[in-house]
Amino acid sequence: MDISIIGSGYVGLVTGACFAEVGHNVICVDNDHRKVDALQKGKIPIYEPGLEEVVHRTVAAHRLRFTNSIEDGVDHSQIVFIAVPTPPQLDGSVDLTYIERVAREIAGVLKEYRVIVDKSTVPVKTGEKVAETIRRYNKAGVDFDVVSNPEFLREGCAVSDLMNPDRIVVGSNSDRALALMKKLYEPFMAPIMVTDINSAELIKHAANSFLALKISYINAISAICEASGADVEKVADGIGADKRIGRSFLNTGLGYGGSCFPKDIAAFIAISEHLGTPFTLLKEVQNINRAQRERFVKKIRDTLWVLRDKRICVWGLTFKPDTDDVRSSVAIDLVNDLLREGAIVQAYDPKGMQKVVELKLCKGALLMNSAIEATENAEALVIATEWSEFQDADFEQVSNRMHTPIIFDGRNLLDPATLKELGFRYYAIGRSSGA
Repeated sequence: MDISIIGSGYVGLVTGACFAEVGHNVICVDNDHRKVDALQKGKIPIYEPGLEEVVHRTVAAHRLRFTNSIEDGVDHSQIVFIAVPTPPQLDGSVDLTYIERVAREIAGVLKEYRVIVDKSTVPVKTGEKVAETIRRYNKAGVDFDVVSNPEFLREGCAVSDLMNPDRIVVGSNSDRALALMKKLYEPFMAPIMVTDINSAELIKHAANSFLALKISYINAISAICEASGADVEKVADGIGADKRIGRSFLNTGLGYGGSCFPKDIAAFIAISEHLGTPFTLLKEVQNINRAQRERFVKKIRDTLWVLRDKRICVWGLTFKPDTDDVRSSVAIDLVNDLLREGAIVQAYDPKGMQKVVELKLCKGALLMNSAIEATENAEALVIATEWSEFQDADFEQVSNRMHTPIIFDGRNLLDPATLKELGFRYYAIGRSSGA
């Protein structure tokens, strides 16, 4: 099939590359000329395992190309995906400026029937607004259908998630559009859930909100574990073994972050309030998430006493491993907390350093060339992101380089017994005391 993706950011680029991988002809459209030029030269603007290989392979096979022209994309596609940013506004609601603009631009070049697909995460009833906008600005009165097809991609696993989906959600009341969408997704061999547009739009926000709730729940439990002498990892294993609950997203840590969860939770709260049904439970999820990092910083402060002029090594800046994404990263927030208290922060991340520099984050932190170099003369080591590189580090060498061998593990990544044998004082989350 011939498809186009308007927006070549994280979702758009991964989606386009994977559709091309299974045999479709894909045009990725973006209004950022520098991004399109880079993609045409084979430069991938984001780090995502497996993505670069897929892009290069499908471009070479002439199934994937890049352009700045929406008209080119719409003219040569049966299905047009909208995958542009939906940033949060100050009140937590979603800024739909980009969605509305693209809908108007599609309307201006629409000459014959197309299926227009909302791939961006949008508030419920956005599909209705997109359809209304296209009808208003398409002077030719061309027939079209609007479909909601939310994405469920995890950064660091996005290619795998798209190629092997749990389910595919398609929201539409049009048999014609559904037939084309089913044909599009045939190669993926996954169950297709057909709903109305409003339900499909709600599914994405509801899913992310529930996952964030699980994270905040286990983080709240971790505080009780520390106070009672219990081990949160064993508690999580015990409740996660219940098939009704499941073990995923019950890993305690510094709290959730990234480009999706904080934005989507705030948006769902704003949506519910707009509909007159306030979702107060999600406000408590946000409160627990904020408090988790504050409690962790207090643990560092209580142990080191005064943080001013203390040299602290921080491993990890991205919001999760296997990505270079530092947007709304709890690790970044933690570094800035330490800097505000006057600490000297030596930070390292395997993939996120360039983005930190580009976005001018962590001003005042010393960005080091390696994890080991970052520990030089440090009075404490803080693990903020669970990269496997940190788990596999030579901790005997780390101990020799540090001024005082103290570790604060914000992701419960390491084995306490091993570190105790090496002479470390080890503080994790949800465990009663340091090793």
